[in-house]
Formats: sequence, C-alpha cells, structure tokens
Amino acid sequence: MSLWEYANPRKFMALSGALLPFAVAGTAAALAIGLIWGYFFTPDDYRQGATVKIIYIHVPAAMVAINCWLMMLIASLVWLIRRHHVSALAAKAAAPIGATMTVIALATGAIWGQPMWGTWWAWDPRLTSFLILFLFYLGYMALWAAVENPDTAAELTSVLCIVGSVFAVLSRYALVFWNQGLHQGASLSLDKEENVSDVFYWPLLISIAGFVGLFVTLLLLRTRTEVRARRLKALLARERMA
Repeated sequence: MSLWEYANPRKFMALSGALLPFAVAGTAAALAIGLIWGYFFTPDDYRQGATVKIIYIHVPAAMVAINCWLMMLIASLVWLIRRHHVSALAAKAAAPIGATMTVIALATGAIWGQPMWGTWWAWDPRLTSFLILFLFYLGYMALWAAVENPDTAAELTSVLCIVGSVFAVLSRYALVFWNQGLHQGASLSLDKEENVSDVFYWPLLISIAGFVGLFVTLLLLRTRTEVRARRLKALLARERMA
C-alpha cells in the first residue's frame, strides 16, 4: 500500500473520518492533563512567580505555529511536484490554524515577557522573525482568497510558502544565528542542561502533545471541509454547463 493512495480525496475522507474520533479524544486528554497539571500542581518560579506557567501555552503554540508552516511547505512541494489536490487543500486548511497559533504565541509571549523585560514588545531577533511569519500567514490566506482559479491559487501560494519558510526557520533558530536579544533560550533541547526544570518538563511535554493533537484534529476537520467545498463547486459548475 502506497502513502500516495491517500492523496485520492475519497480515500482521504475515509481515513480522516476514521481517525478523527481518536484524535479528538487524545487531544482532549493531553490538553486536560498537561494544562491542569502544569497550572495547579507545579510551583511558582523563584524569579518569575506564577507568570512562568504561561509556558504551558506559549511554548506549544509557538512550536505548532512554526511547524505548521513547515507542514504547509511540504504539502506545497507535493502539489508543485505531483499535483495532488488534497495536499494543496491541506496547506490551505492549515494556514488559519498556524496564524491563530502565532497570535497566541505573540500574545502570551508579551504577557510573559513584560514582567521580566519591563516592556510588552522588543525588536528581538526571534520576536521580529515571528511577527514577520505571522504577516506571511496573512499574505498566504489573502492570496488564496484573491485568486479565483484554485489551481493557480495553489501554485502562487506554494511559491509564497517556500519564501516564507525562511522566516519559519529564523523563528526557530534566531538565537542560534544571532547570539543576542532578550528572548530566553530553548525550553526543550537535546542538551539536557538547557531544558526547563524537571518539575515543569513533563507537564510541558504533555501540553505540547495536546497542542500537536489539536493541530492535527483541526487540520483534518478543515481539510475535509475544503474537499467538500471543492466537490460542491465542481457539481455546481457541471449544473451550469448542463
């Protein structure tokens, strides 16, 4: 069985419909456990106080926002190379989710950072690249809405997605490229010494799993909606020609 079989809209709808109940249940469980554990059963930080608990929303949202764009990049490349419509529709469906996660990350970052930095915003390399990434999300969605032909829209947005991927990478590795700025280092790292304290580590991992599950669930739902909308548009076009 080939993975490309699920680029067929009918097979995708069957598979996604079967997966959705499990995705919803797993997401709800992970979010509930991670956020409740993190908020109610972890201590305040000795320097940041209770504001440190924003980490359970800020870090997962930021990770999903960046990796959502990378998922859109892969789907866009699949469209450009193999012309599978489901991949283009999946990229289109992911954009509003990624944009929302970017807003959540920016807002929670401002709330978290203000007591530490004394300001709601700073032109820090990571913050600036993240803001630009959000603007690319807006531009991507606007381009889909502005171009009437769906195949042309898919091609143009795919090119935009490739360009915007530079800022997705910069958002993730800004502190590596520019060893300066107010933003702290990575909360999770392969280097154990850079990780958050163990008391925050496990609820944070579960919260991240919950946000990833939320992304997958919303992506499946939105892609299914896009497939149905495309089918409906095709049926209406046939009726006009009949």
